[in-house]
Amino acid sequence: MATLICGSLAFDTIMGFEGRFATQILPEQLHILNVSFLVPTLRRDFGGCGGNIAYAMHQLGGTPLPMGTVGTDGADYLERLRTLGISTDFVKEVSDTYTAQAMIMTDLDNNQITAFHPGAMMQAHVTRITAREDIRLGIISPDGRDAMLQHAEQFHAAGIPFVFDPGQGLPMFDGAELAHFVDLASWVTVNDYEGKMLCDRMGVDLAELSRRVRGLVVTLGGEGCELWEQGQKTLVPAVKASAVVDPTGCGDAWRGALLHGLEQGWSLHKCATLGNRIGALKIAAKGPQNYVVTPELLSGLD
Repeated sequence: MATLICGSLAFDTIMGFEGRFATQILPEQLHILNVSFLVPTLRRDFGGCGGNIAYAMHQLGGTPLPMGTVGTDGADYLERLRTLGISTDFVKEVSDTYTAQAMIMTDLDNNQITAFHPGAMMQAHVTRITAREDIRLGIISPDGRDAMLQHAEQFHAAGIPFVFDPGQGLPMFDGAELAHFVDLASWVTVNDYEGKMLCDRMGVDLAELSRRVRGLVVTLGGEGCELWEQGQKTLVPAVKASAVVDPTGCGDAWRGALLHGLEQGWSLHKCATLGNRIGALKIAAKGPQNYVVTPELLSGLD
């Protein structure tokens, strides 16, 4: 069984600010904002929601099939995926543009400011989803607007159940469009901020939203996550991280665990328990794709 992962493939430039944004940004001066942050540490990582989710699934022993686009500078990313043993059958190279780029700055409180250049991601809709015997599951994660809309319709037409994970792409859609995504999807995953925005735009609350899908997950960072099933809420406690190093990609790692569990036919609670564990593992490592899953992570889940 394989899982088709629709989402961005990007290069992440990650910078560390050795202070707090709150002390540098003056609320009463936002109308003339002109701020510079000294970032002594800088590194470049492989990232993007689709790539990060695929990495997590692969680490857990799943079969991810990333579907996305890279630009003329994407050869290194393609080589990395192939070296890891992750299929690139659904990754398209686009000429005359760069691979998507995220410039991420993190302060001492793990707050982040991100600038994102979509580049080749805006052409992600050129690859279509069709039914294939081994593809039994999918996810719509942040990607080009047209790609997210079209791929959701194509998953539905192909009879492939999928997770709707709007993430940073949520503001691109109005309430009617978001409601249509939810109606097509089998599961929805959001963080607490995204959950509030999604409900506001759709004019529903979390309980009502959960009645429209098989399951709704609201991740709460260090507080764990809420599972909503048919209007009923369950809190799954967080796992304490060995260190808090870099939050970049934690949500994607969580979603990779969710998909791995759904591939196995697990309950949503068991999926979330694993998600909290891999989120704690990821935050202790620099970059979104540099952690290693050990067998101990998968023990005692029942």
